[in-house]
Amino acid sequence: MSTVVVLAPIIVANWPVITAVVGAAVGSLGFAVVRGEETSQQRGETTTREEIEIDNSEILTSDTGFEEEIVVQREGVRAIFSRDARGVLRVCMEGRGTSHAELRRWGQELIDRVTQQYAYHRIVTELKARNMTIVDEQVEEDHTVKIRVRSW
Repeated sequence: MSTVVVLAPIIVANWPVITAVVGAAVGSLGFAVVRGEETSQQRGETTTREEIEIDNSEILTSDTGFEEEIVVQREGVRAIFSRDARGVLRVCMEGRGTSHAELRRWGQELIDRVTQQYAYHRIVTELKARNMTIVDEQVEEDHTVKIRVRSW
């Protein structure tokens, strides 16, 4: 007997979990985390910005407040993940000589990968907590993840 489950994740986590998920997800798209002094933009050509709110997300408050952010960069395009005052996870895409449509596409691709990584982490953690065994995992060309599980 087998069952197919399709999940629509809701992201509810604290900032350290989001930091880990973003770090794991963005590398597969060629982005690298940018540290402190590297975060300032160079002067010159006008920077295009595109803000995207991540649906069904709530980042729980922590001792450090609302100023938390993760900055990642690839080929002159920068993505800034942050928590707004309502607790919603957002990504601000910035790039020089890049159209709004291209920034939105890259931003959505990042959001999709982060959401998938979050869901995967939660599922695997829950399966282990319920003493289930992962028999097989496959990642399809379209990045669909299939997990076969055995329950005793």
